[in-house]
Amino acid sequence: MKLNEIADRPGARKNRMRIGRGIGSGMGKTGGRGGKGQTARSGVRIKGFEGGQMPLHRRLPKRGFRNTSFAVRLNETNIGKVQAAIDAGLIDTKNAVDVAAMVKAGLMRRAKGGVKLLGDGELKSKVDFAVYRASKSAVAAVEKAGGSVKILAPAKEVDAEPKGKNKRMALEAAKGPKPKAAKPKAEAAEGEEPKVEPKAE
Repeated sequence: MKLNEIADRPGARKNRMRIGRGIGSGMGKTGGRGGKGQTARSGVRIKGFEGGQMPLHRRLPKRGFRNTSFAVRLNETNIGKVQAAIDAGLIDTKNAVDVAAMVKAGLMRRAKGGVKLLGDGELKSKVDFAVYRASKSAVAAVEKAGGSVKILAPAKEVDAEPKGKNKRMALEAAKGPKPKAAKPKAEAAEGEEPKVEPKAE
């Protein structure tokens, strides 16, 4: 390489944007400065404000619940990757394979809340796993190879009595079916004149 062949990396130097050169340039008319009035001043919140009218985000109903801030963050790994680590001698199958062993083997960066074992790939070795969760296919593959899977996630508690919507449905079911409405009186048979009751004078 010679001095005259040295150049910047691609994208390191960019041409200056020439503003005010027509609408087609993308930086014409106001040249990136916006318009006068409210849009030309700082400290205003235009997005979400509809001139005093009830804004859209307040008109729409709020339903549901997101468990994002309380959710358990898990690593996911497949049995195929575990088998590859075993073949490379990174995991000792004599001891139970848990998240710490997987982190040490380089299958994941950090432990987080635990690991979920997935069933993609093939497992040939007999391995005893101790994981937070595992898919049905992963458990079947591990047991087929002669190993076992210990689930560390706490068991879900089942309420002794139904609550909320389930409670209402249970009460309605206990009351039994609603009585059917009485049918209207049968109409006069064909050929018979309908009976007319005499009016009281």
